[in-house]
Amino acid sequence: MKLRLVFAGLAALALSACGLNTIPTAEEAAKAKWAEVQNQYQRRADLIPNLVNTVKGYAQQESTVLTQVTEARAKATSIQVSADDLTDPAKVQAFEQAQSTLGAQIGRLLSVTENYPDLKSNANFMALQSQLEGTENRIAIARRDYNEGVQAYNTRIRTFPDAIGAKIFYGAKPMTPFQASAGADTAPTVNFGNGS
Repeated sequence: MKLRLVFAGLAALALSACGLNTIPTAEEAAKAKWAEVQNQYQRRADLIPNLVNTVKGYAQQESTVLTQVTEARAKATSIQVSADDLTDPAKVQAFEQAQSTLGAQIGRLLSVTENYPDLKSNANFMALQSQLEGTENRIAIARRDYNEGVQAYNTRIRTFPDAIGAKIFYGAKPMTPFQASAGADTAPTVNFGNGS
């Protein structure tokens, strides 16, 4: 009887050291952080129609920029990545590229406002602009948090002793972190002279 208790205790200790609980915990934490990234992108997508409608009333001369923002928003919201797709780098990259395009168009829109004092005087526009800038900051934070969650999960499934449980019991695969889009390290050029 005593030997059985000792054996049961050793078995429980051995299993706890194999990541049986820590692997799903780390995976679910990374997935929750991914959900927050999507939440922040959705918040941005919800704000854009209001921002565009407000700006249209004050900036008829910049309809091209507004159209590009609207088109980029439509493309960004059409590409979805579920938590199950996080191990597919191509799907994550397509999602991030669409979001980067939208972010670049928003940057152009914000640059337009700096060149038209009439827009700055509109309190509604300023409130929406502030919300949009705050959302961009929230997206950056959510991405950082997601990458930290992915790093913790990927490290856990590759290190001993958790790697044993990750491979044997879960067939765990590494998750794909967000990466900067090609050219993201170069500041965008704003040129109002030729409509680009």
